[in-house]
Amino acid sequence: MPSNKLLYLSQADVISIGLGMADVIELLETAFHEKGHGRVEMPPKPGIHPGGGDNFIHAMPAYIPALGSAGIKWVSGFPENAAKGLPYISGLLILNDPETGIPLAVMDCEWITGMRTAAATAVAARRLARSESATLGVLGCGVQGYTNTEALNVDFPIEEVFAYDLSEKSLAIYTEKVEKLGLKVTVVDSPQKAVQGCDLVVTAGPILKEPHKTIKAGWLEKGSFASLVDFDSYFDPAALKEIDKFCTDDHAQFNYYQSVGYFQDVPPRHADLGELVADKKSGREAATERNVACNLGLALDDMAVAPTLYKLAVEKGIGTWLPL
Repeated sequence: MPSNKLLYLSQADVISIGLGMADVIELLETAFHEKGHGRVEMPPKPGIHPGGGDNFIHAMPAYIPALGSAGIKWVSGFPENAAKGLPYISGLLILNDPETGIPLAVMDCEWITGMRTAAATAVAARRLARSESATLGVLGCGVQGYTNTEALNVDFPIEEVFAYDLSEKSLAIYTEKVEKLGLKVTVVDSPQKAVQGCDLVVTAGPILKEPHKTIKAGWLEKGSFASLVDFDSYFDPAALKEIDKFCTDDHAQFNYYQSVGYFQDVPPRHADLGELVADKKSGREAATERNVACNLGLALDDMAVAPTLYKLAVEKGIGTWLPL
């Protein structure tokens, strides 16, 4: 690696590296194990909110000594972008040399965000879901709907997916991609049909400060696991009160989000993901438990994946070298 240059990786470059979901999950396993033992540095992410509403741009730094990883992601989420033909999530990641602080790479973060968020769902599901879970309900069939399906399919014997989305285009794209995984997809015409009877549930709509409370009490089956990718946006508080173990990925960031208006009516937290992976808190203890992972999306996730992407890109000659 030239000392006076950094590697730029476009979104196409990042995708062409070919890092698989199973590998991303294992990288996050390592990162959360380190987090659970207090061996990472990750301050709560600061943000700005251009235009107000539910728009955000967040700065997400993290340092993981065990993975030789240090850097920051600058990522935005604008819910109205879909109507403009633009992605909801976009941004860049900077990877630094942890020994010198010199920037090593700048890379598009859209693919990374989609993959690592889903991988965190899988890491949580290993501890909180029943191993024999075979039916999956997905509410919100965009990028996260698909990547979470892909991630859960790594560990669980999924036989059928029940998909719900207001967009017929999103449903068509999702169905085509999921069927390529060898899974049966049943498109349903109501959110309730994507929840009731499912072993696994993923809600992956826009993140909203004011939940629309679509999922009602009694919908989530006993013994099920739900991943709330969009925070509590989909859940009525009465439905959340039925949860046996409500978990997140980081207590400090959860507290921050509560302080600015999110999560105003949720159950007490059982554990964060680091505590679960490090075996400091219990995972599923009974077949009838309704368990939830409400992962917020951490800089830790991104920095777990970035060094491997950089290493593989250099080995494969992918990307563009730029002068510092």
